[in-house]
Amino acid sequence: MFHKDMKYMNQRYSTVCHQQSPRSLLRTPNSINHDANRTLNQHTASTSGRAHFTNCVKVGFPMMVCRVAVEEPVTRDEEHDIAESLSGHEVHTDVQPDRDNEKLGELLQREVLRRRNFAIISHPDAGKTTLTEKLLLFGGAIHEAGEVKARRAAKHATSDWMELEKQRGISITSTALTFEYSGVQINLLDTPGHQDFSEDTYRTLAAADNAVMLVDGAKGIEPQTRKLFEVARMRKLPIFTVVNKMDRPALNGFEIIEQLEKEFNLPAYPVNWPIGSGDRFCGVYHRPTNKVILYERKAGNGRKAGSKREYNLDDSELKELIEEDLLAQLHEDVELLQVLGDEIDFDAVLRGEITPMFFASAMSNFGVELFLQQFVEYAARPGDAPTRSGSAVVPTNTQFTGLIFKLQANMDPKHRDKVAFVRVVSGKFEKGMKVKVARTGRVVTLAAPQRMFANERSTVLEAYAGDVIGLTNPGAFAIGDTLCTGSVVHFPPIPTFSPELFAYLRCAPSARKAFNKGVEGLLGEGAVQVLYSTDEYKQDPILAAVGQLQFEVVQYRMKDEYGVETTLEPMPFCIARWVVGGWPAVERAGRLFNAVAVKDVYGRPVLLFKNEFSLSQVIGEAGEKLGVLSPYALPPDI
Repeated sequence: MFHKDMKYMNQRYSTVCHQQSPRSLLRTPNSINHDANRTLNQHTASTSGRAHFTNCVKVGFPMMVCRVAVEEPVTRDEEHDIAESLSGHEVHTDVQPDRDNEKLGELLQREVLRRRNFAIISHPDAGKTTLTEKLLLFGGAIHEAGEVKARRAAKHATSDWMELEKQRGISITSTALTFEYSGVQINLLDTPGHQDFSEDTYRTLAAADNAVMLVDGAKGIEPQTRKLFEVARMRKLPIFTVVNKMDRPALNGFEIIEQLEKEFNLPAYPVNWPIGSGDRFCGVYHRPTNKVILYERKAGNGRKAGSKREYNLDDSELKELIEEDLLAQLHEDVELLQVLGDEIDFDAVLRGEITPMFFASAMSNFGVELFLQQFVEYAARPGDAPTRSGSAVVPTNTQFTGLIFKLQANMDPKHRDKVAFVRVVSGKFEKGMKVKVARTGRVVTLAAPQRMFANERSTVLEAYAGDVIGLTNPGAFAIGDTLCTGSVVHFPPIPTFSPELFAYLRCAPSARKAFNKGVEGLLGEGAVQVLYSTDEYKQDPILAAVGQLQFEVVQYRMKDEYGVETTLEPMPFCIARWVVGGWPAVERAGRLFNAVAVKDVYGRPVLLFKNEFSLSQVIGEAGEKLGVLSPYALPPDI
C-alpha cells in the first residue's frame, strides 16, 4: 500500500516508482486501480463487509482514471496532495459512497430520535377534537383553538375539515396533523370519534407508534373506549391515558384507576393529579417534580393558552390559594399515590403494560401542555416494523419504505383528486423519488408529496420514519400497500371490519355517469365497503357498513361533491363471511338456504346472512364443502 509521505516520479502517461518500503508499490494507472480495488476488497472482508472508501483517492491521467489506495485514513487536503504528486495533471476526488452512507445513517438516527407519532382514541363526546386543537395551540401550529359547538357561530375545529363534520360537530374522518414542540416533530393522527367509523380508526392505529386514550372524567371507561383499546393493545402500542373534562363534576381519580385495572388489566401511573373538579378544578399536582401547578382562567373560554403558577407542595402560600378542604384532600391523595409507587417503569410503558395517566380540561387549557411535555419525554420513538416474512425493518435503514394506511378523496373540493396517506417506516423520503409498489411491482414517481394539516397542504421535500405525508393517488395505491426502494418488502396487510348493515345505493338514470365517478372516488377510500350482486343485470353497488352514519356520509358526499342525489334500499342481512376457498368452494356447496352470495371489489365470494342462526345452519349443512368462512378480508396480492 502507499504511504502518505512517499514521493513519486512524474511521467506523462505512466508512473513507475519502486518505494523502498515493501508495503508500497506504484505501477501504471491500471495496475494501481487493480491494487487499490484488491486492497479495498481485503479490507472489506476484515471489517464485516464495510469498506472504508475514504481511504481511496481518484487521480486523473490523460485518457484514463486510476485509484490510489492509501494505508491510513486521510483528510481531503491530503487526498489532493497525494493525487497532485502523481503527475500534476487534473485531479478529481471521489463522491465517497461509504462516507455518504455514514452521513445518511447519522442523519436518520438524529431525525428518528426527534420524531413522535400518536393517534387519539376515545368514546364520542369525550373531547377528542378539542384536545387535538389545544395540542396544536401549545405546539404553535395555530394561534386560536376552535371548539366544537352546536351553535353555528362557533369557530370550527381545525382537524374537522369536512363540511359535514362542521355541521354535526363530530369527527368522521382521520386527519394527519404535524407540528413542532420543544425541538421535536410531532405527528398527530386525529381519528373519527364515532363508533360507526371504528374501521378507519383501526387503520390509523396501524400507522401510529403511540395511542392516547381519552377518558371523560365524569363517565369513566365507555363502550367505544373498550373497543378501540383492544385494537391498540393488538398493535402493542404504548398507551397514554388523559382524563378530560375535569372542569365538570368528575369521578374520583382512584375510581378511574380501578376501572382501568379491572376492565383492561392495565395498571396506571398518575403523572399528575387533579385538585378539585367542576368549577373548583384549579390545578394539578405534578408528581415527577413534586410541584403544585395552579391555572388562571382567562377570558375567551380557552381559545388561547392561559397562564400558570408553580409552587412546592409544602409551600405555605398554598393555604391562601387553595380552598382548605381541597388542600387537605390533595395531601391525603399524595400519600395514597406514594403507595402506588414513586417512579414510573419506562420499559413497561413502551411495552404497553403501564399507562401514564394525566388529568386535564382541554376546554380550559388546564393540564394540556403538561401532558404534551411529558408525552415528548415518555413516548416511543419510531421503531422496528415487522414484515410478512418475519423479518423487521429498522427505521434507520437507508432504504426507504412506507405504508399506505388511508385514502381520502376530494380533500380539496376544487380538485377531484384522491390523497394516499403514507407512514414513512424507514429511510429518507425525498420529493421526486421513484418507489415500487410491492403489491403490484409498479414503479411510481412521487412527484408531488404533500404534508397535510387538515385540508391544507404544503409541499414536502423530505421526510423520515414516523412522518405522515400525502401522495396524489394516480390509481396505483390501495390501503395497506407497501412502498419501497431497493429490496421488495411486504408489511402485514390491514384487514377490514366485518360489516353489519347492507343496502343498495341507487341513483336516477340520468346521473349514472357522475354516480359511477363518485362511487369510484369515494368508496375506494375504504370508509365503507362495497359489494356487488352476482346478477349481471344488477349493477348498483351494495354498501356494507359497520354503522348507519357511514351510509349518511356517503349520501351526503355524493350530493355535495358530485352533485348526485342517491337513495338507499336496505337489505335484510347483518352478517358477512368471506369464503376463503373462493368460488370453487361455493360451487361445491351447491344451493345454500338462508344465505345470499355476492362478490367484493376483487370478485371474491361473500356470503350474507340474516342472523347467527342462519350462519350456524349453513355451516352445519355445508361447512365441510365451503371450508373456512372469514369475518374479514385482506386485499389480495397481485
